[in-house]
Amino acid sequence: MSDLHGDIAPARIVLDTNVCLDLFVFRDPAVAALREALDSGAVIGTTSQACRSEWERVLAYPLLRLGEAARAAMLAEYDTVMKAADAREFDFALPRCADPDDQKFLELAATCGARWLLSRDDALLKLARRTKREGWFEILAPGAWEQSYCADRHPGDVPG
Repeated sequence: MSDLHGDIAPARIVLDTNVCLDLFVFRDPAVAALREALDSGAVIGTTSQACRSEWERVLAYPLLRLGEAARAAMLAEYDTVMKAADAREFDFALPRCADPDDQKFLELAATCGARWLLSRDDALLKLARRTKREGWFEILAPGAWEQSYCADRHPGDVPG
């Protein structure tokens, strides 16, 4: 007999480019729980061609000072962790992001049925109330996601 959650697929999660920088380039300990969840398959990192193209472009920014080999390795790591989305129809009008470059993350979260969109971008975070209220997906900063995710997974371990 399988456990209660054995047949439930892991939730999909969309990461904006800044979160990907924290995860893959800077290896920020603040996103360690996210990395663990992705690596274990507890959540499914989801991407699109547009998001992947932006990631590849950002890796080439001179400010990051990444050589060709480092860029190739980080792109390969991204491709291993992030899975291309199976697009599906959605029958609601997404809000418009103040930063048109970030609209693709909203669209990806909607078309792949993501539970979460992680971002540190104010333009996306300002839309969080609406997307949650409508029941579409949650837009969270990585730290807020970690608190929520860990509380859901280990309710007895959360101080309170």
